[in-house]
Amino acid sequence: MSWVTVIWSMIAAASLTLAAAHLPVWARNREALPSLFLALMALATAVYAFCEMAVLRAQTPEEFAAVVRWAHIPIWLVVVALVGFVRTYLKAGRWWLAWSVVGLRTLSLLLNFTTGVNLNYSAITGLAGLPFLGETVPVPIGTPNPWMVIGNLSALALVAFVADASVTAWRRGNRSAAVTVGASATFFALAGAIQTMLVFWDVVRMPITISLFFLGLIVAIAYELGREVLRASRLVQELHESDQRMALAADAANLGIWVRDLARDELWASVRLRAMFGFTQTEALDPERLLERIHADDRDTVRQLLVGAPATNTEYDAEFRVTLPGNGVRWIAARGRVDVDERHRPTRSRGACSDVTARKQAELETLQLRQEIAHAGRVSVMGQLASSLAHEINQPLGAILRNAEAASLVLQEVPADLDEIRAIVDDIIHDDQRAGAVIDKMRALLRRHDIDMSPVLVDELLRDVAALVRPDAAARQIKITLEIAEGLPPVMGDRVHLQQVLLNLVSNGMDAIDAASRKDRRIAVRATRNGADTLEIAVSDNGSGIPQDGLERIFGSFYTTKPTGMGMGLSISRTLIETHGGRLWAENADGGGARLRFTLPIANSALRQPP
Repeated sequence: MSWVTVIWSMIAAASLTLAAAHLPVWARNREALPSLFLALMALATAVYAFCEMAVLRAQTPEEFAAVVRWAHIPIWLVVVALVGFVRTYLKAGRWWLAWSVVGLRTLSLLLNFTTGVNLNYSAITGLAGLPFLGETVPVPIGTPNPWMVIGNLSALALVAFVADASVTAWRRGNRSAAVTVGASATFFALAGAIQTMLVFWDVVRMPITISLFFLGLIVAIAYELGREVLRASRLVQELHESDQRMALAADAANLGIWVRDLARDELWASVRLRAMFGFTQTEALDPERLLERIHADDRDTVRQLLVGAPATNTEYDAEFRVTLPGNGVRWIAARGRVDVDERHRPTRSRGACSDVTARKQAELETLQLRQEIAHAGRVSVMGQLASSLAHEINQPLGAILRNAEAASLVLQEVPADLDEIRAIVDDIIHDDQRAGAVIDKMRALLRRHDIDMSPVLVDELLRDVAALVRPDAAARQIKITLEIAEGLPPVMGDRVHLQQVLLNLVSNGMDAIDAASRKDRRIAVRATRNGADTLEIAVSDNGSGIPQDGLERIFGSFYTTKPTGMGMGLSISRTLIETHGGRLWAENADGGGARLRFTLPIANSALRQPP
């Protein structure tokens, strides 16, 4: 039995087996570059093992020299593949060292075919026999090639590159790979280089067995990759369990999950998300089909959001309507984020959707109830002002009657004074318009009214409210004063709702003055600029003030200090102001009494705010 044939055949077979195991891994996943480089090292080791076996079987100096010459090709491939493996697996190693190794090894390969009989010998004059594994193997007798030093330098550069990469990986915390890959690669590369230099520089006489070092190298690397496979298998199991837990949590929270691959423009959606949008589990799904289910009024907004988020690499959220088969409509709240690669380029977006139809319906019902309560509040306030408003209307009606009687007397004269009649008619028209304006204001306040945002002039708003409450104030002997700053811009709001708030605050102030029995009875309404984007309106009275612990409680629902009060006026007023984007609060004035203040956004500023 020839042990040389058996051992070197086993080396080649083991190498080919490792190559066959790892090459398909790269073929299925082109990002698995470490598996590709390991497969190339294993293939090169198998070829070199056959070359080495042929060297050990060489009969003539020419045959020995030719085999050694061609054996440098698989050596070149092993070195280049090892450099690639270390760079891709350890993600370490200096680039200039890597290129130095590849460059020196490539230069050695060129010199191998252009100088001497091969890189190692300028000439081989004979072969000497050497006992090895129970048989005699040839050992060359010749002149070493001085260019062999380039090959020796490439081997030393390879050792330096692998050692440097191993130290870097160790410092990063990847100690297992640094020891297994780095230490083994350094050891086998250094051992092979030392043996080559000792033999070919004729320091010692022994057969070349570099394939044994190559085999040890690829076995160590394969062992490390095998550990990675085991870790990946455990990770797959953990991910599966995590996925199950996440799916259970998503189902419990009624969440639909989706992931979009931006490079391929592919979309994955969970079963619950498909159900939210009215898709079956087997239907093909893509971003455009998903957008088609979104309500036409919301589609462009959602489309711009999906297009803009990857461009800005941000998180995003939105609420929109989905039109289901059968004309059903569902409200969906979506929240997601964009993942980026190491170059900050968007790669995928992912997110979750929840069905918020019930919440939207509850909000709508709450808004309707709030409007009903506001309507009731307006009716209550107007009930208190009814007698005063009747007096306000009676004045123009009485003037109309007197002017009509005067016109009748003038018409009895012969000839009739037409100029006097025209003047009387003009007075009748003016009084009629005044009465109509009072009735329109009363009708607007009593009418159920949705919020209709538009620019409102503050001075007109305050004067309209003052005109409405002045008769009641006069009956109570309360003086109403307006303090309006010059050049106030319009605010963004609903005129009728803002009138309701002011009426409520002024009415509460008059009630507070009545309760305090003040002799000096006055209410001041002041409008001033409050910063660049808001105005402030303050209603002050000189009543008894508000207890310190009640400054916030007075805005609670059904809280009142009046025997006949409902406790809803200030609560509704605060809700209306907050709906307008402002703030309403109460404080006690320094000279006695209370002051209620609220802010409103300036019209131009409100228009600049995002929806």
